[in-house]
Amino acid sequence: MKNVPTLQWIGSVDGHLRMIDQTKLPVELVEIDCRDVEAVCEAIKSLRVRGAPAIGIAAAYGVCLGVHNVLGADQTTFFDRLHEAVDRLAASRPTAVNLFWALERMKQTASRFRNGPTAEIAAALLTEAQAIHEEDRQMCRAIGRHGAELLGDRQGVLTHCNAGGLATADYGTALAVIFAAAEAGKTLRVFADETRPLLQGARLTAWELQRRGIDVTVICDNMAAQVMREGRVQAVVVGADRIAANGDAANKIGTYGLAVLAAAHEIPFYVAAPSSTFDLSIASGTEIPIEQRDPREVTHGFGRQTVPDGVAVYNPAFDVTPAELIAAIICERGVIRPVNRETIAAMLA
Repeated sequence: MKNVPTLQWIGSVDGHLRMIDQTKLPVELVEIDCRDVEAVCEAIKSLRVRGAPAIGIAAAYGVCLGVHNVLGADQTTFFDRLHEAVDRLAASRPTAVNLFWALERMKQTASRFRNGPTAEIAAALLTEAQAIHEEDRQMCRAIGRHGAELLGDRQGVLTHCNAGGLATADYGTALAVIFAAAEAGKTLRVFADETRPLLQGARLTAWELQRRGIDVTVICDNMAAQVMREGRVQAVVVGADRIAANGDAANKIGTYGLAVLAAAHEIPFYVAAPSSTFDLSIASGTEIPIEQRDPREVTHGFGRQTVPDGVAVYNPAFDVTPAELIAAIICERGVIRPVNRETIAAMLA
C-alpha cells in the first residue's frame, strides 16, 4: 500500500508544508497545506499533527513559513519576524521537548548566517528543517533495529497512544520496534490501547498496523490488566514526549498506569524515543510541565455529550512514568538499561 508521508515540504524556500490531518483518521485520509506559521500552530494545537518528533519537524518548517513575507527585508525586520514565529510555535504545546529542541536549532542556524542576506538566511533555515526531518527518519529506523532484538517471535505486545509513522518522520518510535521485528520475520500480536479521550490508539495506531499487515487488536484502556493477566502480553512498548535526566518519561496519559500494571505482572516495559526527546536540563519527571487540554475533549468527545452540564473535568494530556518502572529505553544509539542517570549520560555523551 502506498505510503503517504505524515509531513512533506512542497517547493523551495517559498514553498509550504503539507501534512496528514490526523483528526480525520481512520475514516478519511486527508492532507492539508499550511502556508503560514499560524496554520502550523493551529495544526499542532488541534492535534492535526501530533507526536513529539512530528511536532518538532512541523515547528521547524513553521519557522520557515514565518519568514516568508520578509525574505527581502532588512535584518531587523527579518529577525523580529523570526522570533515572533518561534514564540508562537513554542506556545503551541508545552510538554513535547522536541518542539523546543527543533526551535532552538532553527534559531542557532539563523544566528550563524546573521550577517548575510535575509534570503540566504531563509534558505539556510529550510535546509536545517529538512535536515531535522531526515535525521528523524534515520533515528526511527535505528530505534527499530535496536528494539526489535527485545521482542521474541509470537509474542504479544501492548502499546499505548500512537508512536508510529504518524508521530514521526517515517517509521515511528514504539511502532518502529514492532515494524522492524516483523520485517525480521517475527510474528507478533499487537494490542493497541484505545487511548482516551481522543482515541489515538484506536484511530491511528490500529490504522498504521493494519496498513502494514500486522495483527492488531484494539482494547479499551481499562482492559489492559485483564489482557495481561490472561497471559496475552509479553512486552509493553510506548513512546515518550520528554525524558528527564534520571529516566522519568512523560507520555500520553495512561502510560504510567500501564507501567504499574506491567510491573505487577512481571512484564518488561520499554520506552522508545530518539535522543532529542531527552531533556537533561531537568533532574526528574517532577519538573516536566503537563499540558492541560480542553474539558470538551472529555465532555463532548467526537461530538456527543457524555458528561452532565456543570460537572468539573480534569484533563491532563500526559503523565510521567518513573524510571524504576522502565526496563529499558530504546534510542537510536542503542538500548539504555538499567535506566538511571548514569546509563543515560553514558549513552548520550
